[in-house]
Amino acid sequence: MAERLSKSEVAALVNGTHPHPEQVLGLHALDDGLLRMVAMLPGATEVALVDTAKQVVVAELRMRDAAGVFEANLRRKKPFEYQLRVRWDSRKAHHYEDAYAFGPALDMGDVAAFGKGEAIRAHEWLGAHLQTRKGGGEPVEGVQFVLWAPNALRVSVVGNFNNWDGRRHRMRPGIGYGLWELFVPHVQAGDQYKFEVTDSRGVLLPLKADPYARAAQLRPETASIVTEDMPRLVSRVGRQAANSRHAPMSVYEVHLGSWQKSANGFLNWDELAQKLPGYAVEMGFTHLELMPISEHPFDGSWGYQTLGMFAPTARFGDGKALKRFVDACHAKGLGVLLDWVPAHFPVDGHGLAQFDGTACYEYADPKEGFHRDWNTLIYNFGRNEVRSFLVSSALYWVECFGFDGLRVDAVASMLYRDYSRPSGEWVPNVFGGRENLEAISLFKRINEVLGTEAPHSITLAEESTSFPQVSAPTFEGGLGFHFKWNMGWMNDTLRYMQQDPIHRSHHHDQMSFGLVYAFSEKFMLPLSHDEVVHGKGALIDKMPGDEWRQFANLRAYYGFMWAHPGKKLLFMGQEFAQRGEWQADAELPWHQAVEPRHAGVKLLVRDLNQVMRHHKSLHELDSDGSGFEWVTLDSRAESIYAWIRKDANGQRMLVVCNFTPVPRSGFRLGVPKGFSRFKEVMNTDSNLYGGSNMGNAGAALAVDAVASHNQHQSVVMTLPPLATVFLLGQR
Repeated sequence: MAERLSKSEVAALVNGTHPHPEQVLGLHALDDGLLRMVAMLPGATEVALVDTAKQVVVAELRMRDAAGVFEANLRRKKPFEYQLRVRWDSRKAHHYEDAYAFGPALDMGDVAAFGKGEAIRAHEWLGAHLQTRKGGGEPVEGVQFVLWAPNALRVSVVGNFNNWDGRRHRMRPGIGYGLWELFVPHVQAGDQYKFEVTDSRGVLLPLKADPYARAAQLRPETASIVTEDMPRLVSRVGRQAANSRHAPMSVYEVHLGSWQKSANGFLNWDELAQKLPGYAVEMGFTHLELMPISEHPFDGSWGYQTLGMFAPTARFGDGKALKRFVDACHAKGLGVLLDWVPAHFPVDGHGLAQFDGTACYEYADPKEGFHRDWNTLIYNFGRNEVRSFLVSSALYWVECFGFDGLRVDAVASMLYRDYSRPSGEWVPNVFGGRENLEAISLFKRINEVLGTEAPHSITLAEESTSFPQVSAPTFEGGLGFHFKWNMGWMNDTLRYMQQDPIHRSHHHDQMSFGLVYAFSEKFMLPLSHDEVVHGKGALIDKMPGDEWRQFANLRAYYGFMWAHPGKKLLFMGQEFAQRGEWQADAELPWHQAVEPRHAGVKLLVRDLNQVMRHHKSLHELDSDGSGFEWVTLDSRAESIYAWIRKDANGQRMLVVCNFTPVPRSGFRLGVPKGFSRFKEVMNTDSNLYGGSNMGNAGAALAVDAVASHNQHQSVVMTLPPLATVFLLGQR
């Protein structure tokens, strides 16, 4: 007779302390050449072993423990295909496949690439994936679960399919690189699951959500959800030209939870697809930028403290609906950028923190791994498995949902080991410096992978320091981003605009300083959500003077921004000069948008977008110094700036800004040779936008031979108060 399980082994299965349950559970050949079948089925009353080839019961399993340990010993020498016939209480018996009848089915090349930090699509096999496997005579549908927990003593997958009982589906270790796996039959799309992890000391940790989950419950619930794989999309060559540095780019930054709301709260993806793309296109924007939409536990983080690096948040619907939304944007010619957060993650117990009882995803030393500003944990950018995780996440959003690119958050915090840390509270790199060499390497890797696998896509760095070559190619020694947010430009120009015009002559360089370094990187000019929260007020509220002057200042500033070299980004609500700070838990104050002065600003933003898109001189050479020429930089006393924007084919746009409320008639301005007149194509003081309608009435100004501003010829024009004027050169 085959050897029975010992009482200690039975107790270990019941207590969840057996060191290798996968070597006991299921049908196994023993040393005497006979077979033993062991099943762990808490709640079952009867269990029988069925030979599926013969469709006969070959053994009734004996209950060894009331907690659900069943055993049968057979005088058969060869394993065979089988099922378990299980009766629960007094209910009808059902046939089930046994998880332990299925062996590992992983590609060891994928496993090795993951462990070496070279995986680019780890999400295609890590996590939970619906599979069909050969079972007891028939194909069996279920889910392959794979988890990285290198220092765990044991791991179980638990869910609504096993009553959240960690004894039912203990996962197999030993694949390599700290991976655990198990195929669980009969699990379906929509089932909820987590991982039960015991650390190396035998301490049971809080249930962990799947780091690679592609769907999760809506907060405050935290379970991962089995979902169908998102297939890779075909190459989107058509988007490549629209995302080029030579293309016009005006980005509308959106927090989806507060752009508009439904009666029940959040709009879902399909409702958003009906409203948002059309609005953005009507306003002339070329791209949307979505603030983080990956799953996150706390609404107040706006998505910047995410735990779902592969899971679209349940707040707006599932991944298929997100894909429909992106498709709807592309159908209208609108690009979609995603705010992506690889810098840090929150400390919630169900998340990545101390995932197997040790610092798996984060740096172990708090001087490296804890972010003081945000009370979050910092990814260990040098750990191979974490690099595979982050690179795969970046490619996943672009390749499977069709996003045009990623705006990478908090880049500066990743680049410097002493970021926001006092002396003595940070760890130098191996050379004793402050740069995080692992993060620098990771950025290069991400940008190279996206450039190769998704060449239509772009990346944008939110980087606030003078770190060199952020937007230079990696083969030139750069980080490989396509664009860098110009935070210095934003800070300088907003400080200038908040000055009363009578004092602006003393701050003249704040508006022009950005041109000193404007072509050192490929810049985007951001007026983002960060500028309208935490007591900073809305943009219109920053402007000095009475209401008329506030609106005139803002219109002139927008004109300055759209005429300045660099791609544009504007946060939602600022296109109609929203009064009051942005409130993330409330809808935008759309009633303001129809009030006359607000409606004027909205019309201006639309027209600025159209003028910028129509005239190559305003976008084609955004990142090239040959596309810009000062006309007057030193009209300090008058607070006037004038410059020429150029394209590659000789088009010239003269831009003049008057940042005082003093109108100036008969103002002479030098212009380049080869043009006979300059036609006014945009005036932020037009009565269409709520201005005083002073200017040149859209007329073409004749060029005369009087030298001015280091030019051989000039035009005489009227400069309206607090306004920016665009004049197109004509031959």
